[in-house]
Amino acid sequence: MTVRIGVEEEFHVIDVESGELVPRADAILSRLTRHTGAYTRELAQSAVESNSGVHTSLQDLWADLSTSRRRLDRAAASQGLAVAAVGTAPLTRLGTVPTTVDERYLHMTDEYRRLVGEQLICGAQVHVDVPDRDTAVRAMCAVGPWLPVLLALSASSPYWLGTDTGYASWRTMVWQRWPTSGPAGCFADAAAYDRAIQELISSGVISDPGMIYHDIRPSSHLPTLELRVCDACPRVETVVLIAALFRALVVDACAAVRETGDAGCDGRHEWLRTATWRAARSGLEGDLVDPETRLAAPAPAVVRSLLRKVRPTLEEFGDWEATLSLAEDALARGSAAAVLRAKVAEEDLLAGVDAVLAETRGEKLRPARAGRRVRPIPTGWDGRPAASAS
Repeated sequence: MTVRIGVEEEFHVIDVESGELVPRADAILSRLTRHTGAYTRELAQSAVESNSGVHTSLQDLWADLSTSRRRLDRAAASQGLAVAAVGTAPLTRLGTVPTTVDERYLHMTDEYRRLVGEQLICGAQVHVDVPDRDTAVRAMCAVGPWLPVLLALSASSPYWLGTDTGYASWRTMVWQRWPTSGPAGCFADAAAYDRAIQELISSGVISDPGMIYHDIRPSSHLPTLELRVCDACPRVETVVLIAALFRALVVDACAAVRETGDAGCDGRHEWLRTATWRAARSGLEGDLVDPETRLAAPAPAVVRSLLRKVRPTLEEFGDWEATLSLAEDALARGSAAAVLRAKVAEEDLLAGVDAVLAETRGEKLRPARAGRRVRPIPTGWDGRPAASAS
């Protein structure tokens, strides 16, 4: 069985000298005109999106994302800039980043006002092939309870406007202010889902299906189920881990739909928003809500519960050992939010930004004492130390 995956990554544009977010996405994109479609504008002029190819192999996905980031880094460096794959840029000032000049974006600015002005956030989206739209709608209901776990794995945004928010993913708090954000809910089939979307458009609350910002959704233009809950991740390995887990969840849910007509969802999703808040607050460093018991449990235990759940499918795809290695490495390192906080505590916020930029470029940083340079740690694509690592 072959089920394809693809990834969209959003990056903040950072001035190298100051470490601040700057509205210079077009300066980078102008250097990438040979790669039409692979890199695009975003709502804010301070963000660039990259679009991966479509892959069946995790190793191929890793190679694609790594190559794309290196290309983006070279284009940015030629302008005195860098890109940061992180949920929020730590050094950001409101009112300094205009909206991208585009008819749709300008309409959103007029309609949603300050929400657009503060939409200085970046995420990572994963697409997984699904057989048809009916299956996608039924499957997303069963996958939904596990999405807060994927959010916790991605959490990378503790800082906002230069201060520590106390959250692992402040991006989630900013994102949830939109009228169509959050859990998707349950629908009997694609027709019911599409009617609900059309009602929202008819109400005037949103202008098009692309403004459905649920944590998971059937893509409006691709035959995929799309994960949207995650922060942008400094490490490519984290994106690959999340893609592997999400694909396995979707495959299992689609199989259940095929065999029984539904994915076994009990229709009770009122707890999901609170589970998402818990993941945004704690990341991997506190409790999560266990989807199987709906009780608090340490994040590592919930992550390992997810691994056990999807192990048969990961083994079928030949992904089990790599996914297990990536997951255990993620738990040992801690969330990107915790790593960033430790770096800031050790030195300062600018050093934290520099560390994020380095990891986005593909450097694996060894923790260092205050005043000492960090050293890269060579690793393989699956997160394991390379043979040359000391």
